[in-house]
Amino acid sequence: MGLRRRISNFIAGKLMLASASFSGLLVIAVGTALYLRSRPLLQGASIKDLVFGSTWQPSAGQFGLRPFIVGTLWVTGLAVVLAVPLCIFASIYLSEYANSRVRMTVKPIIDLLAGIPSVVYGVWGVLVIVPFISDILGPFAQARLGRVSFLRCEYTTGYCILAGGIVLAIMIIPVIVSVSEEVLRAVPVECREASYALGATRMETITKVVVRKAMPGLVAAVVLGLSRALGETMAVLMVVGNVAELPHSIFDAAYPLPALIANNYGEMMSIPKYDSALLFASLVLLMIVLLLNLLARAALLRSVREEAI
Repeated sequence: MGLRRRISNFIAGKLMLASASFSGLLVIAVGTALYLRSRPLLQGASIKDLVFGSTWQPSAGQFGLRPFIVGTLWVTGLAVVLAVPLCIFASIYLSEYANSRVRMTVKPIIDLLAGIPSVVYGVWGVLVIVPFISDILGPFAQARLGRVSFLRCEYTTGYCILAGGIVLAIMIIPVIVSVSEEVLRAVPVECREASYALGATRMETITKVVVRKAMPGLVAAVVLGLSRALGETMAVLMVVGNVAELPHSIFDAAYPLPALIANNYGEMMSIPKYDSALLFASLVLLMIVLLLNLLARAALLRSVREEAI
């Protein structure tokens, strides 16, 4: 019986190792395939010119991706800035203040938000957010916020980075709230009781004990939301304006990488190296996601190490 158990444990361990290895190899396989399909473009231009070039004229053989990369970072960064504070506060309320009845009512609604198709968010953004920015926020910024460069608004149709950021923030809220709430509730009750026994208030216990203990999980939740934001296509495509120029304000139109790929792949393939340029854009997007995840992982490991010390 002991031998059979050891054999079954050995087989189970190898199967799990194979599954974990397959996940990593899948990323490598996707990256390799994108690189191989991008080689016709890379053979005629340097990576520096492609990544930092600002001119996108496929008919002239110019494939500068800088406006699209900057647009991606603007929209994603704005979405994270808008969503993360709201998500953290909401998750703290659900885990520390709300009773079971409120929690059971709110959580299905959050799960429902996560299941809404992105095109529905895009239509809602076109019907609600875009007119709101065009008619209210844009004129307000034009009259009151002209001194702040990234808030300056000379003219806007409403299709801009701010619209994309708001829609994207709403889309990633369910992901971050769900994970953050579970992480906070997983903090042992003994940690809270020990804090109360030392005379700490409820707020001090939450901020200095619970949140600090759950910080690695909260960082992971934000990274999940960030990854979702970077790859989102349809909703952002519908409200961000899709103008291949460098943005200077949140009221400027932008053209994120996912929207570029979705809008153009499969069309205009008669232009030389056009498909290679779009696949290189896909590779750049993959590299951005991997880089941000590695940076978040490094910060996570550092916080765990400091907590252990």
